[in-house]
Amino acid sequence: MIIRPQQHWFARIFVWHGSVLSKVFSRLLLNFLLSIAVILMLPWYASLGIKLTVAPFSILGVAIAIFLGFRNNACYARFVEARQLWGQLMIAARSLLREVKNTLPGDVQPAEFVRLQIAFAHSLRMTLRHLPQQETLAPLISARDLPGVLAAHSPANRILLLMGEWLAVHRRNGGLSDILFHSLNNRLNDMSAVLAGCERIANTPIPFAYTLILHRTVYMFCILLPFALVVDLHYMTPFISVLISYTFISLDALAEELEDPFGLENNDLPLDAICNAMEIDLRQMNDETEYPVKQVPDKNYQLT
Repeated sequence: MIIRPQQHWFARIFVWHGSVLSKVFSRLLLNFLLSIAVILMLPWYASLGIKLTVAPFSILGVAIAIFLGFRNNACYARFVEARQLWGQLMIAARSLLREVKNTLPGDVQPAEFVRLQIAFAHSLRMTLRHLPQQETLAPLISARDLPGVLAAHSPANRILLLMGEWLAVHRRNGGLSDILFHSLNNRLNDMSAVLAGCERIANTPIPFAYTLILHRTVYMFCILLPFALVVDLHYMTPFISVLISYTFISLDALAEELEDPFGLENNDLPLDAICNAMEIDLRQMNDETEYPVKQVPDKNYQLT
């Protein structure tokens, strides 16, 4: 995610980092070169008696803009829901540890439970990003339980089971009443709901046919546009064609980023920073003196 301070409107026009321009630059360059080629071919093109006018492109452009807007809204809704789910996870984790520390006997140290909570957040992050988990989870989960977690279809769900077993042991030992155990178990259910919600978003993309139709239409529009502009605009064709193409191609590229909000693109969620903040909060709540340094945006204003 890009975390950029407020800038003057003029300076923001020239912003490179955080925009999708770096991804679409090569495509815009091809459109610019195509427009130059169309200008050079104008005498031959005019001799064929074929003339494209701007009128059909105006109608098609409006239609494309409407459907791109619908697609971007759908993708942004996935982004917003994903951020809300991770916010709910932060609330559930803090509340769960607070209740554990307030209800269990004073001689019970919840350090293992804290590590399991941290491991759950990191495991969910790495599962959504398809990253290896052993190196990160090894310091947080006991050597006895780690193989079972890594071998599970959903490692984060397995960690939830370990958290439930930890609470069940203290319930059987008399440290938790049935009412308190039920309350704490509801917090685990909240974390399980977050897990399921994130898996639903990650495993259910926007229908491919819908995306493909828009993608094809946008690029056919941008390829044919110089042929319609060249008769009236001549040497201004490359600049106007690139400007219009930038709008459509950038919206298409942005929708691709937002469709998977858990990735590592500039406009995806900063899952590393969220897990980092969660780990700091949980360790401080447990009165631990060693905890990671808070992550901040890098020199390009990006928070991963």
